[in-house]
Amino acid sequence: MSDQPPNTGANTPPGDAQNGPGQKRPKRARVGEVLVERGALTQEQLGHALAQQKATGARLGAVLVEQGVITPGVLVRALAETLGVKGCQLRHGLIDPALLRLVGAEECERLRVIPMFLVRGELTVAMTEPQSLPTIDRLHQLTGHTIRPVLALEANILEFVRKYASGDVDVDEFLTSLAESDVEVVERESIDEGPTTDLDRMIQGSPIVNLVNVALLTAIKSKASDIHVEPDKRGTRIRSRVDGVLRDLMKPPPGMHAAIASRIKVIGKMDIAEKRLPQEGRVRILAEGREIDLRVSSMPTLLGEKLVLRILDKENLRVRLDELGFRHEAFETFNRVLRRPHGLVLVTGPTGSGKTTTLYSALDLLRSPELNIVTVEDPVEYQLDMVNQIQVNEQIGMTFARALRSILRQDPDIIMIGEIRDEPTARVAVQAALTGHGVLATLHTNDAPGAVARLLDMGIESYLLSGAVNGVVAQRLARTVCPACQSKYYPTERVLADAGLLDMRGKAFRKGLGCQQCHDSGFQGRVGIYEVMEVTGGIRRMIHNSAPTHEIREHLRNGGALSLRDEGVLIAIEGKTSLEEVLRVTHIEDTDAPEPRKAAA
Repeated sequence: MSDQPPNTGANTPPGDAQNGPGQKRPKRARVGEVLVERGALTQEQLGHALAQQKATGARLGAVLVEQGVITPGVLVRALAETLGVKGCQLRHGLIDPALLRLVGAEECERLRVIPMFLVRGELTVAMTEPQSLPTIDRLHQLTGHTIRPVLALEANILEFVRKYASGDVDVDEFLTSLAESDVEVVERESIDEGPTTDLDRMIQGSPIVNLVNVALLTAIKSKASDIHVEPDKRGTRIRSRVDGVLRDLMKPPPGMHAAIASRIKVIGKMDIAEKRLPQEGRVRILAEGREIDLRVSSMPTLLGEKLVLRILDKENLRVRLDELGFRHEAFETFNRVLRRPHGLVLVTGPTGSGKTTTLYSALDLLRSPELNIVTVEDPVEYQLDMVNQIQVNEQIGMTFARALRSILRQDPDIIMIGEIRDEPTARVAVQAALTGHGVLATLHTNDAPGAVARLLDMGIESYLLSGAVNGVVAQRLARTVCPACQSKYYPTERVLADAGLLDMRGKAFRKGLGCQQCHDSGFQGRVGIYEVMEVTGGIRRMIHNSAPTHEIREHLRNGGALSLRDEGVLIAIEGKTSLEEVLRVTHIEDTDAPEPRKAAA
């Protein structure tokens, strides 16, 4: 029998290859010898196991584990040493379940393999026989990737193949396993500093790495916009913002917050040693088979660093303007304003109300090979074809105002400004609109008429503003009723009064009762509420005369225009959302209480 152990390394007694006088010791010891040398096994225990192996035909390693003499982790370490390979004990989070379909569950069982993770075209696969070239060739043929084999026990591999094939992935079980013990790393080697990430780097401290990965994947699958990692007296609290509302995502065991924060800062290319000052970072990850950008922000707090990750998922970006939720009349008005050859169009609303999405949708409608479209953003959130996008970098002096002045020498037809924050930016935007350019920009105001006062407060002269502005859109995002648990209900008289619907007593509206599908919130998804103010001759004269906001608002109402709340109430009447949700998102302090009115049909 050859001195080299077979691929499994666990079914050959060490006594079968004794060395005679003058013979060299085999380069690789057998698994029994390794276990005895490590003190994990006595010669007596080995003898008993070999006897049982001879009687049953089972593998030596399986016999030792079954007898309770060694643990699976100890066996993996010994097998890896005998074979001269790397190995690991599989756990939740160390495997990307989505990769199972690359090979197929049946083929994984037949080959006794399971794909673990994919890094830059290299697929790491756990195998019972990591030295089997036919198996490696077969995996390469099935996946098209370079295969990096690692050793794992057969029972461990089959357990996870069957678990993930049935869709049984339990995050709570994964978190519990983190508290019990760390993932074991077998036969450590020096970390590869090349472009390909080494296995040791991937699984070194893997409970933390996997926890962050599970948090990211869970948030992405639930279409979250942000992840909050917050220090707590009892450990760490991780929450995600779904449909504009924060909800608990997971609560890692105590003592992990510093390591979690460091891991996030590492992937965000931030300084992990600096914990006293706020930092910002950015990273692009591959998840669910697509590239997703993350913007990372850290902030020191009394209990430790708080981190927020903004998820920029192109799959969640709806760029068709007619799919955003505009009612027909509002869409026609906005479309008419956009089609004007030059002038300023503003989109207003609070943070997280979808302003950038609306601007991208407007650009999608306008872009064509005949137009030169340039954007100035901080940061560039999504890349659009046929659009020249510029990233603001204030640290090197690349401000909105400076970028805009340079853009005007680039022969633009349409300019999009991510946000008008100050007087220099506002002034360049107005001048561009007055000199024959189409300008789209966002602004932070409560409603559409309030945008005029905001620009006047920035120091823009009223006679310039009146000639530049073509229209303003104010918007909010309201959560839509969950289709799985929607039900009829009758709002209270106070709610009807706040909505101006006292004449609709006894009419049934819709709301969600709460179910597992919507996490007991009663809502799933969001719909836009849009107030569109087209600047006509009368409004233009009022702007020229610096009319106060309430007078412009009154003029619009007398002309039949609907306010932001009016638009939202109509959506609630249609059954897309609840009346209370509309009142919540359209609450504006300086708006007069709506007068009772008859609802539109």
